[in-house]
Amino acid sequence: MKMRLGIIDHIDSAHYLPEHDKCGIVHGHTYRVEIVIEGKKKESGMVMDFYEIKKIVKEVLKEYDHVLLNQILEFPSVENLCEHMHARLSSRLDFAVSLKIWEGQGKWCEICP
Repeated sequence: MKMRLGIIDHIDSAHYLPEHDKCGIVHGHTYRVEIVIEGKKKESGMVMDFYEIKKIVKEVLKEYDHVLLNQILEFPSVENLCEHMHARLSSRLDFAVSLKIWEGQGKWCEICP
């Protein structure tokens, strides 16, 4: 039987969307980042220790926290950020990874395995 484990964290980042009428100037967001892994429970009784998940996620998120996202992505839309971050998390977590990033409140992008 597969199980899903999830954690929620936050980052604060600045960005601008080149040539966009409203978002073409530097501005910032608090991003809510929801990570869900899916796998089978091991003999230990856990899919993965929450401590280990949080440790890996924090290491990945520090790349994006309190930075100008344009230094990482040419066009840092929430869609491109979600793809970039999903690739980083998937390379570090040996599970199927779902990722949902909220750009402020009421706006989000999600990648599911």
